[in-house]
Amino acid sequence: MAIENIIARGAADAVKALYGAEADPATLAPSATKKEFEGDLTVVVFPVLKLSRKNPQATAEEIGAWMTANVPAVEKFNAVKGFLNLSIDRRYWLGLLHEIAADDSFGIRKADESSDLVMVEYSSPNTNKPLHLGHVRNNLLGYSLACILAANGHKVVKTNIVNDRGIHICKSMLAWKKWGNGATPESTGKKGDHLIGDFYVAFDRHFKEEVKELMETRGLSEDEAKEQSPLMAEAREMLRKWEQGDEEVRELWKTMNSWVYAGFDETYRRMGVSFDKIYYESDTYLEGKELVLKGLEEGKMYRREDGSVWADLTAEGLDHKLLLRADGTSVYMTQDIGTAKLRYQDYPIDHMIYVVGNEQNYHFQVLSLLLDRLGFKWGKDLTHFSYGMVELPEGKMKSREGTVVDADDLIDTMVSSAAEMAADRFKDMTPEEAADVARMVGLGALKYFLLKVDPRKNMLFNPRESIDFNGNTGPFIQYTYARIRSVLRKAEGFDPAATPDAVPNEKEAVLIRKIDDFRNVVAEAGRNFSPAIVANYAYDLAKEYNQFYHDYSILREEDAAVRGLRLLISWTVARTLRSAMSLLGIEMPERM
Repeated sequence: MAIENIIARGAADAVKALYGAEADPATLAPSATKKEFEGDLTVVVFPVLKLSRKNPQATAEEIGAWMTANVPAVEKFNAVKGFLNLSIDRRYWLGLLHEIAADDSFGIRKADESSDLVMVEYSSPNTNKPLHLGHVRNNLLGYSLACILAANGHKVVKTNIVNDRGIHICKSMLAWKKWGNGATPESTGKKGDHLIGDFYVAFDRHFKEEVKELMETRGLSEDEAKEQSPLMAEAREMLRKWEQGDEEVRELWKTMNSWVYAGFDETYRRMGVSFDKIYYESDTYLEGKELVLKGLEEGKMYRREDGSVWADLTAEGLDHKLLLRADGTSVYMTQDIGTAKLRYQDYPIDHMIYVVGNEQNYHFQVLSLLLDRLGFKWGKDLTHFSYGMVELPEGKMKSREGTVVDADDLIDTMVSSAAEMAADRFKDMTPEEAADVARMVGLGALKYFLLKVDPRKNMLFNPRESIDFNGNTGPFIQYTYARIRSVLRKAEGFDPAATPDAVPNEKEAVLIRKIDDFRNVVAEAGRNFSPAIVANYAYDLAKEYNQFYHDYSILREEDAAVRGLRLLISWTVARTLRSAMSLLGIEMPERM
């Protein structure tokens, strides 16, 4: 049992024994004692003053004395008004360390048949461009959240919805037809997603030139010129042909999307993320369209004079939402309605989580209302895991202008930077080993930097700052882990199953308690949907261990029992760091 639970239960037992009354242990849950006071945990006794009928100081002293005599984990106490500061017997920490070391899945709960099923959607790329820095944060958050939820005992299905149809896709297709000269990934030597992204940028460039010309030659406003653009009219016509099943357009669409999928798969593999099920908008939008038309028949939607279909959400405090355009083509909302229906047909989902940036808050507010209106009971229960945007020192990214930070280029830069900064550390490694460690460190730096920030906040990404081997960074934690593994390799005869009986000193007790915090951290991260909680715990644990490593001898300690204790603490810290970082999708090198 966690020490917090032991203390809360003991305090409740003290109230019953001393005052003959029942107290809820939850009201007596301890917190860490403030640094200016002696003790490990503090119980606030104000909630039981009505039961004790005594002042705070007397109540705290009586409960403290009873617990010291009757709760083996409590060594001594001091009372400061209504605050009962308890010092935990260091032999308790020794027993806890042995308990933790013997638990191969410490801090991780496994799902069973009774576990609920949570579906986590993330990534959601468009097949007109490669993944960029914004997608990287999305994928890392989604994958880490799925890992954290699984560690909390949920069954988890990781899913992706690929936006593989729509006007943006047709823009790339049209640009390839006009200016591609038959280019393929093989003929150009480019990844397929990069190649298609180039044509998306090319369309936008030609479109802007055309709009400018129309404004200058015909005296049109910018909006009028955009509306009358022949190039945009061609793209819209291509979309109509696609929805009508035109064989030529569909064949080109399949070919170009296949290039993009191959590129996406390579990027996902390099990022270390995966999916259990992938849905495609081209399969789901018709389901959504059918549901919208059914809602129209039932009077839940309405049709305007131009033929477009809308939902009136003013009664819910929102506005009118377009669901089908005048030409009958679908919008994103229609697709999400169809995708939701298919997912609940495919899986017995208890909780649906969408990992999507905060610029889509309104979208998911509307989706929840529409699903509920269409008769799906789970509509109101969906969760939009809304996260902040990633920005660069240079400002925001724009896909159409080709100014995004490409995910592949970013990964390459991080790995090469790691190799450059740690070249001296890799001298005793083979080139293959050094390359693999550079990959782990570069990706670890990227992932940690993006995940250590509260996901709901916007953030500024600084590649150089992220790869520092000091401070709150992934490489610092990885280096701490590698340092411990080096110590353990040098320790002759060390057996983690051994049970040294040396009583921990104060610093060692602090470390053991910090290790024990892991199970609470995993639970809190699951409740709050926050990988940042795990990330910053890993940093705090690594920092605490490095201070211990600096202050105390381990391998040179002459007392065999103390040496065994410190090695076991080191081994358990390393295992906990590896577990924590794995929840962030970060690999840990054995050597650095």
